[in-house]
Amino acid sequence: MGSFWSLSYCCNAGAKTALLETHSEMGSTEILEKEASESLSNGTSSNVEAAKRLAKRLYQLDRFKRSDVAKHLGKNNEFSKLVAEEYLKFFDFTGMTLDQSLRYFFKAFSLVGETQERERVLIHFSNRYFYCNPDTIASQDGVHCLTCAMMLLNTDLHGHNIGKKMTCQEFIANLQGVNEGGDFSKELLKALYNSIKNEKLEWAVDDEEKKKSPSEGTDEKANGTHPKTISRIGSTTNPFLDIPHDPNAAVYKSGFLARKIHADMDGKKTPRGKRGWKTFYAVLKGTILYLQKDEYKPEKALSEEDLKNAVSVHHALASKAIDYEKKPNVLKLKTADWRVLLFQAQSPEEMQGWINKINCVAAVFSAPPFPAAIGSQKKFSRPLLPATTTKLSQEEQLKSHESKLKQITTELAEHRSYPPDKKVKAKEIDEYRLKDHYLEFEKTRYEIYVSILKEGGKELLSNNEIEAAGLKKSHSSPSLNPDSSPVTAKVKRNVSERKDHRPETPSIKQKVT
Repeated sequence: MGSFWSLSYCCNAGAKTALLETHSEMGSTEILEKEASESLSNGTSSNVEAAKRLAKRLYQLDRFKRSDVAKHLGKNNEFSKLVAEEYLKFFDFTGMTLDQSLRYFFKAFSLVGETQERERVLIHFSNRYFYCNPDTIASQDGVHCLTCAMMLLNTDLHGHNIGKKMTCQEFIANLQGVNEGGDFSKELLKALYNSIKNEKLEWAVDDEEKKKSPSEGTDEKANGTHPKTISRIGSTTNPFLDIPHDPNAAVYKSGFLARKIHADMDGKKTPRGKRGWKTFYAVLKGTILYLQKDEYKPEKALSEEDLKNAVSVHHALASKAIDYEKKPNVLKLKTADWRVLLFQAQSPEEMQGWINKINCVAAVFSAPPFPAAIGSQKKFSRPLLPATTTKLSQEEQLKSHESKLKQITTELAEHRSYPPDKKVKAKEIDEYRLKDHYLEFEKTRYEIYVSILKEGGKELLSNNEIEAAGLKKSHSSPSLNPDSSPVTAKVKRNVSERKDHRPETPSIKQKVT
């Protein structure tokens, strides 16, 4: 599920500085407390010596496991930064390409833990690579931007994606203008693309983890926030957008739905050969909408196909597809990465029930977005929306949504007060419209989220009165209404790729076809 809509966040010095320097509690592990509590009050020299000792033990795995390393390098405090700097000194990347260096780095430990912790580890890696190769890439920021790009590309090419994989041309296009306002060399980007395409990026795991089944994963154990039985939807090699599959999550709604994929990631129109209607048994479990070919059974393990079809509803918005008139009872789901899916329910009540539940789950559980990048790039990019579940209370979540709504409303008003001159290039007008569409959508989304939380939020999720009748109907037959049942035709896969493709600039009034 790699996505380049977060490159705005990765490819920006201000955002990276904020990530490393944002005030947070000086939380540390027991080992850090034992080794550094005294030295932290005794001056810089003592701090460095303590950091060196810990870094050496981490590198030699002296009473540490590979899965322990990242959490010691990625804490948001000064001592952890010292440890990371000392740890990276054990790696000499001189004369190595960026992809070779990243693979070499990953052989030493497991990049697991909280999203922001892993992001900080990658920043430390980028700084060390630039120190070893100051003439290869223009700046530390450029190195980090490419590091993020490779991680996201890795997930796109090797994860469970719906739609076609990213092409080399799209990879290059998505990195235009993010190298200190200029472009990276096409030769460099082609080499990085081919390296990731030909060999998946993977990091080391502990011996005991290798013996586990795939569903037990390593990310969650190191994270300490989920049971061992959780696996991930997609690839675990994306440090930004991991989507947890929790078998113990609550089921909020289930029933038969027909699905049509209208737009792939970033709003790119889905190729015609892949837009057909298909019927699934849908289960909204936790923040994941699972789409299974057979009726849901709690004891049945999810198949590879089930994971591929699963959709995360974090930061998503469901609404009635008023622009789609070919079939009745159709709802539109727009996801965090701007995919657009249409779902046909069996009745108007069922359709509204799905809309209510999806939006309620999104409002209650979506974690606050990371700060938007403060960059000089002309190309508009959406901010990073984490897939992790919020840690805020209901009251704090409401305040967070209200704050975001106020910010978006102000930004939209300012944006519309400075429309582009008619004489500017068409590309700049497209960028203006894209940002306008984004802000309008976000305003609507947060208005709905705020409304839901004011009405009760979690209490609404436990209210199954609306769907009771619909579920009985769903379980009686796997088919939809005979008059409106979608027909799935076998079509040849569309393998053509438009090299000059650019994400469409959506219009508020755009018809869904």
